[in-house]
Amino acid sequence: MGIGDLREVTVGDCSDLYYLDTGMYDTEAYGAVYILDTERPAIVETGIGTGYERILDALDELDIEREDVAVIAPTHVHLDHAGGAGFLAEACPNADVYVHEIGARHLVNPEYLVKGTKAAVGDQWQFYAEPKPVPEDRVVEVTEGDSIDCGSHDLEVFYAPGHAPHQVIFYDEANDAVFTADSAGIWVPSIGEVRETSPPTDFDLDQCLDDVETIRDISPSTLLYTHFGPREYSDEAMDEYGEVLSQWVAAVEAQRAATDDDEEIIETLIDRQEMDEVWGETKAHEETKLNTRGVLHYLDTHEGL
Repeated sequence: MGIGDLREVTVGDCSDLYYLDTGMYDTEAYGAVYILDTERPAIVETGIGTGYERILDALDELDIEREDVAVIAPTHVHLDHAGGAGFLAEACPNADVYVHEIGARHLVNPEYLVKGTKAAVGDQWQFYAEPKPVPEDRVVEVTEGDSIDCGSHDLEVFYAPGHAPHQVIFYDEANDAVFTADSAGIWVPSIGEVRETSPPTDFDLDQCLDDVETIRDISPSTLLYTHFGPREYSDEAMDEYGEVLSQWVAAVEAQRAATDDDEEIIETLIDRQEMDEVWGETKAHEETKLNTRGVLHYLDTHEGL
């Protein structure tokens, strides 16, 4: 599967469901957007804004008229998930944009979100598009227990704030599948492993581990990763991410015990990571920087607790 390719989800018993490689960060198999081809067509996640035309092309490939799209549902407002929301809302004039109530204002006025993203992602900002605001009357705030009507499918909303306080996951009961957002880590299908995601400034280890348990309690047949693609659910998959995340935080904490120089810590962990051949050197290094900074911030704010 390459950048721009659209595939049907065939894991589990899913139907009416497709996923697109958006080419996020010019990297294959890193950023996915999902499309439910139903009576009320839905787009789950929106990418980083650049390349949003690929999503519109995918609608065309599925013979979904843009005027018929009813739901645009980013799992949270980090711009790798919601950066395309304004572009898609403009192109799909009858769609509402569903987002957790804490993040809604950032889609209407993305100024603060852009500032925070630039500070967090550093050199990766070159891959982003300046987001378009979503008209306030097109934003629907959701929270735990809500359900989004997609015709023959409903998206049940579960709050999952470990990665960000505005993150939710969606459970599609008809497909017995969970759209995991960043709550189950980064699935790397080419190597069959999951990787940590711990960006600044809201990462919280204990809450992330609770979010893993939220998915375990749902126990779906299929996991639908934004990063990247569908995967069969298992309790072992949940165990795996809990261990990966805990070990990652412990590795950063060990480096912090050795030195207070954050840049030295980052460089040490870049040297240790093994994703250059999978994502390319640029993305692999930037990913490690971002995740290390998130854990360092977490350690600083949780010192002594």
